[in-house]
Amino acid sequence: MCHDPPCASRRSLLRSAAAGSMLLPGILSELLAEDAGGSNPVDPLAPHESHHAGKAKSVIFLFMSGGVSHVDTFDPKPRLSADHGKQVDLDHPETRGRPGYEKLFLKRPQWEFQRHGASGTEVSSLFPHVATCVDDITLIRSLHCDHSNHYNATLGMHTGSFNQARPSIGSWVSYGLGSPNRNFPSFVVIAPQTPYAGSQVWASDFLPGSHQGTLVVPGNEPMRNIQPRVPLSRQQRELAALAELNRVHLQQRDHDPALAARIRSFETAFGMQIAAPEAFDLSRETDDTLALYGLPRGGTQGFAWQCLVARRLVERGVRFVELIDTGSSGNWDSHGNMLDHVRLAKNVDQPIAGLLKDLKRRGLLDDTLVVWTTEFGRTPFNNTAEAPGREHHPWAFSSWLAGGGAKPGIVYGSTDDHGIRVAENPVHVHDFHATILHLLGLNHERLTYRHAGRDFRLTDVHGRVVPDALS
Repeated sequence: MCHDPPCASRRSLLRSAAAGSMLLPGILSELLAEDAGGSNPVDPLAPHESHHAGKAKSVIFLFMSGGVSHVDTFDPKPRLSADHGKQVDLDHPETRGRPGYEKLFLKRPQWEFQRHGASGTEVSSLFPHVATCVDDITLIRSLHCDHSNHYNATLGMHTGSFNQARPSIGSWVSYGLGSPNRNFPSFVVIAPQTPYAGSQVWASDFLPGSHQGTLVVPGNEPMRNIQPRVPLSRQQRELAALAELNRVHLQQRDHDPALAARIRSFETAFGMQIAAPEAFDLSRETDDTLALYGLPRGGTQGFAWQCLVARRLVERGVRFVELIDTGSSGNWDSHGNMLDHVRLAKNVDQPIAGLLKDLKRRGLLDDTLVVWTTEFGRTPFNNTAEAPGREHHPWAFSSWLAGGGAKPGIVYGSTDDHGIRVAENPVHVHDFHATILHLLGLNHERLTYRHAGRDFRLTDVHGRVVPDALS
């Protein structure tokens, strides 16, 4: 399946598109049916057939911004502890001749690892709650990427491009599958603060704008301006007039599908006036559910709130929900002190485990793919063995999948004895993306969009599905 892009939009149509931002669903559907000759109305968010039968219907993408240390969390290295203080020679093109890489010394992990579950997967004491879920997790210890800067690595993990703006993975999923619920965006991002790479993390770039992520900021008003500002009767009169103006505008533009698609996307804004406040209202959640996530009743912030809202959104048909950990606890960029990982892990550990357990008990984990990742790992070495922090490390790091057809209770890939480089079964970010798309029923080589004279895709000209990660 390769979707044909709509005709290029024209700036002269934006005023009418804005006028259509509050069209009543019934009027708008009639408009679009007329635009398409009475059948198959143009709708960029209509559900699409997948390339093959995917087990996942939706994704919850958990992004730990800043770079989580793999050797302190999900990749145990006894030799790194035993060789603490020994000098290490990194004869590698990326480090050769660079200041600060002349003398490097191995630095031991600061937390103990234990085996958990029937699978015996080892997890450090930083994640005691997630450790109870290892039998549902596909742990990949051999991820690697192409850049050591936060901006570039974050861009790469989200868009597949480490240097240029490209559509986000959430936008690609929305473009490939559409949305089963027209009262919500197909792609929602919940983040208290903007991460590295900024809004490009959820941008649709050259894909139609309706596939761009909608930002939700935890708090008393997660989505701004969602409440109607005028009485319903007045709103209906205004909408009827706007609908007629748009009808004429469409006819005069030779049934431009770009205009029709843009107007259609605004139907979501109207539907959300009712649907969104209900989705973000946690007052009907039981005390047991709130306790599972570690969320106090009435709480409107924190990663626990993000995780519980994510469950409620996928229940309501949102295709891709990303949760970005950029809260008051800071991010995972622990140059100065690895003990920062204690506070950071505590903030997300119980909510993530609660999300997995809640999805599982509701029967949602079978078709919801949960992805946990970061932009890169942290160095198993530093310029002194007693340095309190660790630096950026793109050569090897850990991420995991759960549910949605991922093979549970396994560890895939490994790093060398010190966690410096991938030793077996390397998984590049492009492979990671290809596997996620495959679980959704999308072939990463066929999910393309023609732009600037060439066909683009999330994995560019790279990527392979990791078959051992599939159930």
